[in-house]
Amino acid sequence: MPRAATPPPADALRAMMQQLFRRFGALAGDTTPCGKPLSMAHSHALMVLRASPPMSQQALGRVLAIDKSNVTRLCARMVAADHVTQVAAAHDGRSRLVELTARGRRVAGEVDRASRARFTALLAAVPPAHRRDVLATLRHLLTAVDTLSTPGSR
Repeated sequence: MPRAATPPPADALRAMMQQLFRRFGALAGDTTPCGKPLSMAHSHALMVLRASPPMSQQALGRVLAIDKSNVTRLCARMVAADHVTQVAAAHDGRSRLVELTARGRRVAGEVDRASRARFTALLAAVPPAHRRDVLATLRHLLTAVDTLSTPGSR
């Protein structure tokens, strides 16, 4: 019986990344992989803002790697949920500073704890002898992603 052809490395990487995103739950639009009833963008914004002083919508969009219209809609949803407030920046009245509310800080803490628990369990499922290699490989992938141009930026 003939052996199946080995896919090119880029195809294998693509298939594994797709499986990883799907199995981890990253495609669920209204629930985080750690089980919180928020979109991934919303939960990531909460964690970014929890770790930072108030920042502009533009800066938040850069950190989250989302465009201006998406960050504007995200911030509007976060305001509606009473997770953030937005005020005009003192240095530029056109710029909006985004800051967590008390409720937003509480929810961000819940998201952070659930996320840490999920990633702790995930890493615990990797054999101890391979954990450093997994982390090193992810660092290499992040560096490689940083060298790519994003769609629409060409």
